[in-house]
Amino acid sequence: MKNLRLKAARAALDLSQSELAYRVGVSRQTINAIEKGDYNPTINLCIAICKVLGKTLDELFWE
Repeated sequence: MKNLRLKAARAALDLSQSELAYRVGVSRQTINAIEKGDYNPTINLCIAICKVLGKTLDELFWE
C-alpha cells in the first residue's frame, strides 16, 4: 500500500527523498520504496522518519 501520508508530510517540508534519506541515514531508494509501498520499514526507521518530519507514528504509518 502506498504511503501517501509520508510523501505529503515530506513535501510539506519541501524535503526531497534524498534529503529525508540523508537525515535518517538510509538511501533515497529506501525512502522511495517506502512511499511506493514496496518496503516495510523497521520501527526504528519509522521513528527516525517521524522525528525528522515532526509527525507521530499514527500520523504516518498506522491506519
